[in-house]
Amino acid sequence: MIIKYIFDRLFSLILLVVLSPVMLVIFILHKIKMPKGSFLYRQVRVGKDAKLFRIFKIRTLVDDSELGGSVTVAGDERILPFGKWLRDSKVDTFFELINILIGDMSFVGPRPDVPGYADKLEGDDRVILKLRPGLTGPASIKYRHEGKILAEQDDPQRYNDEVIWPDKVKINKDYYENWSVWRDISILWETIFG
Repeated sequence: MIIKYIFDRLFSLILLVVLSPVMLVIFILHKIKMPKGSFLYRQVRVGKDAKLFRIFKIRTLVDDSELGGSVTVAGDERILPFGKWLRDSKVDTFFELINILIGDMSFVGPRPDVPGYADKLEGDDRVILKLRPGLTGPASIKYRHEGKILAEQDDPQRYNDEVIWPDKVKINKDYYENWSVWRDISILWETIFG
């Protein structure tokens, strides 16, 4: 996995440089459209070997959004108007490139959970914690419209905890057991062009 580690550091640095003008435009638009509150949102997530780290994202919700729980559904009233576009386009994840550059994350891997979910992993499922969390992964591709799926449920939190999260664990465990450079390339390709 040394190739993966080198690729992550190098490519994240290149992307941060190349995307910096785009990030500046997003920053300006964010301040115009959402003048109150911060631009960046940092949240504690569980990383490799269950170590906690702070993920960088562009803020898309009202500042006190953590009061609403860990699940965000499509049409959630906490999502700000410009935030909806940022979320739908995945632009809100641009600053996770910093997390990749400093080694907290990888381009491909399980999405990093908030504390509490990793504690639920038992037995062989805990191998997922040996991976660096990713910007994308096979579970991210399957659940790319997760907010919409959750919005259709009577109890989104329960559906997430009993259906989606266990399925993601299964998918991420399979990713761990069958990792290859070519699989990562395929996942990146499908994320961008699929």
